[in-house]
Amino acid sequence: MAIEIIGTGRAVPLKKVANGDLPESLDTSDEWIRSHTGIGSRHVSDDSTATSDIALEAAKKALAMAAGYEGDDPDRIEAAALAEAKTIGAIVLGTATPDFPGSPSTACLVQRGLGAQGSWAMDVSAACTGFLAALETSAGLLQRSQGWKRALVIGAETLSKVLDWTDRGSCVLFGDGAGAVVIEKTDAPSEGPGRRGLSRSILRADGSGAESIIFRRGGSRAPFKPGEVVEKGVCAEINGQEVYNFAVGVACDVISELLAAEGMGADDLAWIVPHQANARIIQAAARRLKIPAEKFFLNIEEYANTSAASIPIALDELWRARRISRGDAILTVGFGGGLTYGGNVIIW
Repeated sequence: MAIEIIGTGRAVPLKKVANGDLPESLDTSDEWIRSHTGIGSRHVSDDSTATSDIALEAAKKALAMAAGYEGDDPDRIEAAALAEAKTIGAIVLGTATPDFPGSPSTACLVQRGLGAQGSWAMDVSAACTGFLAALETSAGLLQRSQGWKRALVIGAETLSKVLDWTDRGSCVLFGDGAGAVVIEKTDAPSEGPGRRGLSRSILRADGSGAESIIFRRGGSRAPFKPGEVVEKGVCAEINGQEVYNFAVGVACDVISELLAAEGMGADDLAWIVPHQANARIIQAAARRLKIPAEKFFLNIEEYANTSAASIPIALDELWRARRISRGDAILTVGFGGGLTYGGNVIIW
């Protein structure tokens, strides 16, 4: 039995903000942002768009692909997706920016939009590692279930809504977006010759770094109080140097451990698909591991850091461009708030 990816999809808001379009008050430049992060632009949602909206759009595209339609006609995507949604046993969604705090889950809102009543739906809160955690959780649900054969796995964020747009150290780094995959429990072998699907995962956390990336206000530790005058809403606070050091170290550890456990070398991989946090993190990890930088797929120039959405967006880009072939080995690696980190080996 194998857990295979049979459909992918991605969605980003229409509004694209290039580095040169950022407010002059940030006192930065396209050259500085590109040289320090690799970011050239980001997509930003409007006031009426929430995380579930772009998650639903990405989910429909993944479901349509699973049904055999890979075109861009919105009516055909809608029809195929709504029909295919009835085959889904579980919807697991990774996000740090849910529509509502606590309840309802963003996954339940996506379920409602798909008309997939009766399926299980839940959110995973693991920040930038959220999609990897959602993928492993979904695979576990399929392996344990006697009736479910398919799950919908989503990473989605509207980070622009929780940024301090006066803080150039954080606001230039992030963008909004969503990526989704449909996974299926199949009869293909998961080991040995011809193996397919999700082969191995690592999921870990280091809570000692919890305050390196934090939404300090708005939760039960520091709730907003009635009558309180609030100058800023919920905003992400980031210690960039701590996160950089953490990310380079754990990215190297995860890649090395997965390759060793699989008995593989970097040459056996078609791609390493990292969380798109900062190009310099990936470049540093590549140098430390002595893996050619070309082995790492990067699209951060277009999307910036979309947190839990970055890896599934990248997988969809690669698959739709046919830069992945069936049987290719893909290694994913993620790291982010919590602090959390992990990775997967997927035989496509």
